[in-house]
Amino acid sequence: MTLDYMLGIDTGGTYTDAVIYSEKAGIVAKAKALTTRHDLSIGIAGALENVLGSSGIPPSYIGLVSLSTTLATNALVEGQGGRAGLVMIGFGPEDLKRDGLAEALGTDPVLFIAGGHDVHGNETPFDAGALEQALPELAENVSSLAIAGYFATRNPGHERRARDIVRAASGLPVTCSHELSSKLGGPRRALTTLLNARLVSMIDRLIGSAERYLVERGIHAPLMVVRGDGALISAAEARARPIETILSGPAASLVGARHLTGLDDAVVSDIGGTTTDVAVMEKGQPRLDQEGAVVGGYRTMVEAVAMRTYGLGGDSEVRIDDRGMNAKIELGPRRLVPLSLAGALHGAAIREVLERQLRAPHLGRHDGRFAVRTGVPDNLAAGLQPQEAALFSKIGSVPLPLDTLITFTQQKATLDRLVARGLVHICGVTPSDAMHVLGRQGQWDREAAELGIRLAIRQKDGSGQPIATSIEDMAERIVARLTRQSCEVILAAALAEDGLTDVDPAKSILIDRALKRETGIARFSLSLDRPLIGLGASASVYYPAIADMLSADCAVPDDADVANAVGAVVGQVRSTVHLVVTSPEEGLFILSGIGESKRFTDEAEALDAARSAAAELARSQAEASGALDLVTTLREERDAPEIQGRRKLVEARISATASGRPRTAREH
Repeated sequence: MTLDYMLGIDTGGTYTDAVIYSEKAGIVAKAKALTTRHDLSIGIAGALENVLGSSGIPPSYIGLVSLSTTLATNALVEGQGGRAGLVMIGFGPEDLKRDGLAEALGTDPVLFIAGGHDVHGNETPFDAGALEQALPELAENVSSLAIAGYFATRNPGHERRARDIVRAASGLPVTCSHELSSKLGGPRRALTTLLNARLVSMIDRLIGSAERYLVERGIHAPLMVVRGDGALISAAEARARPIETILSGPAASLVGARHLTGLDDAVVSDIGGTTTDVAVMEKGQPRLDQEGAVVGGYRTMVEAVAMRTYGLGGDSEVRIDDRGMNAKIELGPRRLVPLSLAGALHGAAIREVLERQLRAPHLGRHDGRFAVRTGVPDNLAAGLQPQEAALFSKIGSVPLPLDTLITFTQQKATLDRLVARGLVHICGVTPSDAMHVLGRQGQWDREAAELGIRLAIRQKDGSGQPIATSIEDMAERIVARLTRQSCEVILAAALAEDGLTDVDPAKSILIDRALKRETGIARFSLSLDRPLIGLGASASVYYPAIADMLSADCAVPDDADVANAVGAVVGQVRSTVHLVVTSPEEGLFILSGIGESKRFTDEAEALDAARSAAAELARSQAEASGALDLVTTLREERDAPEIQGRRKLVEARISATASGRPRTAREH
């Protein structure tokens, strides 16, 4: 019996992909199944049954399982996630105004508690009684809690005390900021912790679904998860720190792109159902965003690939602006369930409603739109306002047309809030439907797509003319818009990497003329300086036109549809630890970042202790994630200016990175 086969799984917003891979044979088999958000185990089981069946390999031969996902990324892009409470220790209300924290918090509750530490780890008294008094009411209205303490990276004592109080009183999942980042910047660390808390239940359900299925099928192999920088971590770590899985899918796609194409320098663009993810690869390595990943408009403290994620995909909402003389089509950022997919899943419940709406003499404002529950657990609906709860109770597991659900205008805003909470999906026209009408995709219900687009072209533009001459004309316009918006987001990412962040390709007249190849006395052209690698299930139907508009060489590998799943199994385990040595006064050196601070009277001794502790922590964390054959590297930065002719250490930053290959079942 061999245990050399590896199973890669990627759970995306629309599809769950699976590959069986071995270092000797490469990709042995690949398969897909629809992602079932209400019960992720169904989609995972479907993909894995398909790939095991087509490979003929016994489940017991699988030595390693690795999982990548875009669920966390999609949730943040779409503003979704569970309701979380934020406990801020030593901060004040004015701190909410920094780093977008107030916007991210929204209507979720926040509690300010006295306490915290200074830059050297000295404490301000912690008010445990205030936390204990507020917890009963707070715990009733949230599904998880985030705790952020002032200078907790220098001394996490108060965060740990608060965590223990919360766990003892409520049993709710709780995240502490010092567990996620060692960087200073309290409000942004609090923001990262809040987002992490919102994602806990989602990632827990995903990993739990995978684990249950693997046990049922007799696959007793380590389960790894792809982190946002492309490295692998254990499933237990991903459960505790789900924020680290933002950009997991895109990071895996970069690793997969390099493996599948062999290209060292490229622009990689991965189109999914919800997002398009763009990154630059140089010398075979993805660029990392040292400032922290930006997702959903928020800059986190999560080190990840320098991936720019845009709300543009095959399932993006088609929005028609008919206010001008010529109607304009815009796509995204919200994902809809395509009518072709809804029709495939629910049949007559979709088609009969669309036919009824077509028989009406005039287009209704909600025609072609349906609402359906996502099917997430009931506890994620905690804290709904009465009007939200009332509307939610009317929506079921079969899509309900909006023209019967919404009876007065204010309900539309209420419905949008339910969508933002991840409780409800909207079904409507998307680029995937346009592709079905044009015959370039055919996996779902073409009739439902045609009916939906037939409804859409009943709209009139400012001149009173139909916005398209036929459903094929409308479908071509939608696909053309996807091509153009894809070029704009790829250019936006490329220009940002070149430091030209003030140029907006969507608004630049010069870029517009270059992309349209308009003639004139002054003729403009542009191109990429490296190939464009197109990834995603629909890459082969979209990216040739996109690359042509960008005057770029196009590389769409044969297995572009499962690049993420491939990247999940060819990655490495990597762990990095950051420690800091500061000198608040002459002859005193404080080592922070290892829990309770340590004090030294000799600088060299403090730095040696930091190097040793960082290396040991990095290795132990990598080993805990299942790494073997570890290689450890150290990096050091010092701020030590000369003041009045004497050198003065202000701060030394020591980083240790341990990396190695993942341990297989045979090596456990």
